[in-house]
Amino acid sequence: MVHASAVLVGERALLIRGPSGAGKSRLAFALLDAARTGILRYARLVADDRVRIFAAGDRLLAAAPETTQSMIEVRGLGIRRLDCEPLALVDFIVDLAATDGARLPAASACETEILGVRLPRLAVAAGEEAFPLVIARLSSAAAV
Repeated sequence: MVHASAVLVGERALLIRGPSGAGKSRLAFALLDAARTGILRYARLVADDRVRIFAAGDRLLAAAPETTQSMIEVRGLGIRRLDCEPLALVDFIVDLAATDGARLPAASACETEILGVRLPRLAVAAGEEAFPLVIARLSSAAAV
């Protein structure tokens, strides 16, 4: 179990990590809204606040704990219920309020390992707006 949020975008999920108040739920909700408005083709909540993760071979999977399944916190509005994806393949890590978030990150900062699985990583510095960076990263990944 990790303190994070996870959103399925297309066929793969983003695991959004960061300390309390860093904006994990806000970024998750912004990605869901981006799908609703057509900026993204598809996005669906996997989990908010706590995420169960486990390795299956060389892949990382994410799911919501039963106690918070289909729930997301919207600051100022409280807990909301949404349809959720029961299980998703994690393809990308977003670290909010990262101490190594830089304008031109070193190659070593662009990758991380979780449960023995190496994944691409976006380190977002504290105070930096994460949503445009994530959209840019998703757009560049789709173009490759």
